[in-house]
Amino acid sequence: MHAPTSSDRFEALRAAQQFAYDKAPAIRAVYEAAQMTPQDLRSAGDLARLAVTSKDMLLDKQRESPPFGGFLAVEETAIRRVFVSPGPIYEPQLFDDGTGHGFSHTFRHAGIGPGDRVLNTWSYHLVPAGLLLDEGIAATGATLIPCGPGGAEQQAKLIVELGITCICASTAFFVTLVETLERMGYHLPSQWKVRSAMLGGELGDWMGKRRALEHKYAIQTFSAYGTGDFGLIAYEELGKPGYTVQPDRLVQICEPQTGVPLGVGEPGQIVVTTLDRGWPLVRFGTGDVAQALAHSPDGLVDRIGPLQGRVGQGVKVREIFIYPRNVEELVIQAPSVQRAQLVIGKQQHRETACLRAVLAPDTNRDSAEADLNERFKQLTRLKLDAIEWLSPEELAADAPLLVDNKH
Repeated sequence: MHAPTSSDRFEALRAAQQFAYDKAPAIRAVYEAAQMTPQDLRSAGDLARLAVTSKDMLLDKQRESPPFGGFLAVEETAIRRVFVSPGPIYEPQLFDDGTGHGFSHTFRHAGIGPGDRVLNTWSYHLVPAGLLLDEGIAATGATLIPCGPGGAEQQAKLIVELGITCICASTAFFVTLVETLERMGYHLPSQWKVRSAMLGGELGDWMGKRRALEHKYAIQTFSAYGTGDFGLIAYEELGKPGYTVQPDRLVQICEPQTGVPLGVGEPGQIVVTTLDRGWPLVRFGTGDVAQALAHSPDGLVDRIGPLQGRVGQGVKVREIFIYPRNVEELVIQAPSVQRAQLVIGKQQHRETACLRAVLAPDTNRDSAEADLNERFKQLTRLKLDAIEWLSPEELAADAPLLVDNKH
């Protein structure tokens, strides 16, 4: 697959979208609504003139015009597989895809290749995860063991007996596998050959958990950001923060309500356009929220930060969206608090942000307040209006992280 550079990808985009415009009625309708054609796509600003298509809109289109909603730009004989994601949304994979929708980038950048034996524990049933990772691994020349989820004891034995060097799993299932091996009497890491693990994300201090697993089991962990609609969108690179956008995906971080692209550091919806011709989604809203960490010279996003939540979970405060993940990150970063909740309110015409928090034992309240105010401002670019200290009994462990009391 050709991986265009930033200098020629708008040329590649015009060609791919013109092909789709001529063959896929839903793509043509997107351009007609904006009074544009694909030949008008000369910059990131031009791309932003197109409306964002949401997952709900794609689902509605597929129901109106089954099975692909008018977005397919090739004959159905070109389809190798149809994946079924919740909705259900039908996602075609074409015969010309030899990279697992781009997942080969993830494994190559992690150093996976000939000589590696990779255990893939992601599901092969209907959803795309297992098969796309399978093909991405195969594209590197590594040897693949296709297990899918479950059967921890059997998979644990395979890790040792087959000399597995890389494990693909959710973080929770990876922990289950290593704990199973230890219960079976194996001493890790001396009695296995695993050097790396591609782990799925989870809530809480996930990066802290990854660092602990790396230290304990002498491995390197890596991860990626992808969806069923696009496959790989972005991948981790050693020594760089966040996720680097793969060359065949054009990413913008956009204001969730208007679709207007946002600047570096501003949280918004991840909006993706693909250079694929057969399933040519353009300005598609993933529903995921993150920040741009850097832009490329053509004005598109080069790296994105960790996911902060889903569109709809955010609360707008003084023109800035706040997400539950912001509060979670604050608690992770601040040793002065055990747990916290952010309450958004309104006093006359001004929106307010009050942090309700449980102070950690043996912590000075004044220094804790100064630390929280500074960290919150760094995370959100907003200033807290107040901090309310509570006893552990007054703030339940399962209390919502973010409360909207504006209305």
